[in-house]
Amino acid sequence: MNDDRRTRVLRAIVEDYVATNEPVGSKALVERHQLGVSSATIRNDMAALESEGLIAQPHTSAGRVPTDKGYRRFVDRIDEVKPLSAAEKRAIARILEEPLDIDEMLERTVRLLAGLTQQVAVVQYPIARQTKVRHIELVSIAGHRLLVVLISDAGQVEQRLIDAGSELTDEEVASLRDRISAAVHNVPMDAVKQACERIEVPPEHQRAAHAVATALADLSQVGRQNRLVMAGTANLARSARELGAHIGPLLEAFEEQVVLLKLLTSIAAETDEVSVRIGSENTVESFSSTSVVATSYGAQDSAASLAVLGPTRMDYPTTMAAVRAVAKYVSVILND
Repeated sequence: MNDDRRTRVLRAIVEDYVATNEPVGSKALVERHQLGVSSATIRNDMAALESEGLIAQPHTSAGRVPTDKGYRRFVDRIDEVKPLSAAEKRAIARILEEPLDIDEMLERTVRLLAGLTQQVAVVQYPIARQTKVRHIELVSIAGHRLLVVLISDAGQVEQRLIDAGSELTDEEVASLRDRISAAVHNVPMDAVKQACERIEVPPEHQRAAHAVATALADLSQVGRQNRLVMAGTANLARSARELGAHIGPLLEAFEEQVVLLKLLTSIAAETDEVSVRIGSENTVESFSSTSVVATSYGAQDSAASLAVLGPTRMDYPTTMAAVRAVAKYVSVILND
């Protein structure tokens, strides 16, 4: 019975702290929640929760605030994710219902998520699961320069201008193209670099072949799958006090995106459901004062991640519901 009551006390502390951003005391818990016990009993429960490291006292004579461990216990014991209201569901449908290209849809998606949660929203462009090389082309431009063109079987076209090191005849360009094409044709994009390393060419063409192989390896990693769309960074201003010295590195991580992309990919890979990482559970120092609520979305032939990021003092039930609902809605659109 005590464990059940302490769980309810912890839940009440989390809910009140999220709502007020003020430490929560036993008197406030008795007044606001139907816990059925006295303030003295609540204080004993709070002492037990504190000894477990689930809540902490920020300073003497203050109430208690949840710790990262406390938020984790709260999230793990959410019996049912809070459903979105009918109005929120209508808003999602209204914003995303009309025919959209992928760019416009993802822009609307992040703005929608940021609005629903009042946090930072991030959406990764869908990643084609089995994208392969359909064709490469080499075009002699002038002097030592070659244009390298990579076309995937999904229709993605990437190109780069390189220095071949010496001027090549049309026949030499064609021969180099054929050798490289034979090595990378129908190879998955993530294996292009390894395939290029096995290409054998005459010694006089090795410099050009190396330059082409380097360009192809880079081009195979370029594209929408490496892009993120973000909205709501201004919402961090409301949390500046909570994030403290972490807000600068956090904004830098948002700008670089590489770290953020890896973080989202690793979180979404944990489960098909909504996944939550809280504060110190994030291995990247920039996100150690941040909670990340993420899930995967996509079509049958592609997948990606979407997430909401904010301070650990987050409305987890509402945020998890919004992330889940928006991901499901976008997936339906992509599969139509």
